Amino acid sequence: MTDMFSLAGKNAVVIGGAGGIGQAIAQGLAQSGARVAIASRNVESLQRAVDEIKAASGMEVAYYTVDAGDEESIKALVDKMEQEVGRIDILVNAQGINKKFNAEEFPMDAFKQLFDINVAGVMMCCKHFGKHMIKNGYGKIVNVSSVRGKIATAAPGNAGYCGTKGALDMLTRQLASEFGKYNITVNGIGPTLTETPMMTEILNGRGPNARKEIADKHPMKRMGLPGDCVGPAIFLSSEASCFVTGNIIYPDGGLTAVG
Repeated sequence: MTDMFSLAGKNAVVIGGAGGIGQAIAQGLAQSGARVAIASRNVESLQRAVDEIKAASGMEVAYYTVDAGDEESIKALVDKMEQEVGRIDILVNAQGINKKFNAEEFPMDAFKQLFDINVAGVMMCCKHFGKHMIKNGYGKIVNVSSVRGKIATAAPGNAGYCGTKGALDMLTRQLASEFGKYNITVNGIGPTLTETPMMTEILNGRGPNARKEIADKHPMKRMGLPGDCVGPAIFLSSEASCFVTGNIIYPDGGLTAVG
């Protein structure tokens, strides 16, 4: 039974794997037997993540630089990995940014940048890694979304972020529909508000009670942790999910059940 979840012999790449949820997923995939590479734009962040993963788990991961908002950069990454790694079995898209403005004042250049990274960037990765997977007749794609793709928030300033995550969820379902005939599954993970550097920066501006107020909205009475996404990612990357596609799994402490 445990072999269903083994990733031994599989090659995985985590886009946006240099911190937060992406880094946690990269470590988890490596611990499950996959040969893992992380990719991001900042070399220093990548090197730090590689060192932290090795210190925490003893696992070695490779790294590549990529601009997740630039199609030529993504295509070059696929070409380089084909040469150096060979077959790429698992793609995790964990890249994402947030920009907060009240809806009536949202600068359209910022709004478009959110979609460029959070939606178009994911699409470009799925397009080019998908071509590689189609040639091999196999692939697992996991897109990291958010509960904000399913439920809105009363907090102002989130029109751009929520809009991109809703779009990402539908993109995930449509890609599942189109890639299924090639033996490629496409699924999503929709975490709740999670203790990442990006979220910490937001919470620090909300006052000392912000974490408790957010935690109390969840039936399980805490915020999310990056590690909460690891189990779903391993499942969706493994043969245990061979007939699961077009789904979003919510490691959210029950928030979407009551939200």
